[in-house]
Amino acid sequence: MNARAFDLTQLRTFIAIHDAGSISAAAEQIFLSQSTVSEQLKKLEERAGQPLLVRSRKGMRPTPAGTRLLAYARQISALSEAAFEDLQGVLLDGELRIAITDYYRPHDVGRVLKRFTSLYPRLRLHVSAMQSAQIERTALTGEHFDVGLALRLMNEDVGRGAKALGYRTPGTLVRRERLVWAMSSTLAEPIGEPLPLVTLPPSCALQSLVLSVLERHKVPYRVSHSAAGVAGMQLALGAGLGISCLNESALTSDLIVCPASLGLPPLPRAEFHLLPGRADETDLIRHARNALLRLFA
Repeated sequence: MNARAFDLTQLRTFIAIHDAGSISAAAEQIFLSQSTVSEQLKKLEERAGQPLLVRSRKGMRPTPAGTRLLAYARQISALSEAAFEDLQGVLLDGELRIAITDYYRPHDVGRVLKRFTSLYPRLRLHVSAMQSAQIERTALTGEHFDVGLALRLMNEDVGRGAKALGYRTPGTLVRRERLVWAMSSTLAEPIGEPLPLVTLPPSCALQSLVLSVLERHKVPYRVSHSAAGVAGMQLALGAGLGISCLNESALTSDLIVCPASLGLPPLPRAEFHLLPGRADETDLIRHARNALLRLFA
């Protein structure tokens, strides 16, 4: 390798660690062992001649040098992908409708889509935040969208709620996350009973899971606030109106994971799947799905 160049694979691993927040989470998302991810980060830091990521209470955080390199790494990775697509003769020109669950990386999904449009400036996007159940239900009809990204709950032994969402179609796994009980960092203990619960509409699969898990473990609760979507839930939790379940990437800076002392029941893991295309979809949609798959992962 050129002494004045960085390794593309190491840069992509660096991005994955930063975005996932930890080496273990990044390893799951890019399907490598933790030791391999750690070794790639070590080699990248040796190449840079200084630390790039440091551990903190909230996970891996970039150093000042890491922050600067991260911007370059994203550009380099994006240019590499654009070059590949260009040499493959792929020209994305037209309209694309994307449906995304609002649980998926709410803090930086906008950045991911902006990167996508920068790679394919002639593509006109129409992005909708939809419930995963609706995305799953209409995935094969093409009625509302061309490409769908849905939240799925893993079938773990935490009660029947983990099986609440029936998956009609296969999908490509792009991300795994823990589900956690979340509360405001200013909410004082003890919480008391019944548990003040912030809820979403009953049609939300994750909402059905929460109620099922609490009822199965005989945890008394009361609905303290009803939100319309994830953004509303984040605001309600941040205001200290109660407790609820979120995926890790949906935690905001004013939210914390509920302490073990509350005795809340365990939760399954969440998976985000890019749903497969229809048999009659166009080449444009097929190529766009493949390009989005690389970005979402």
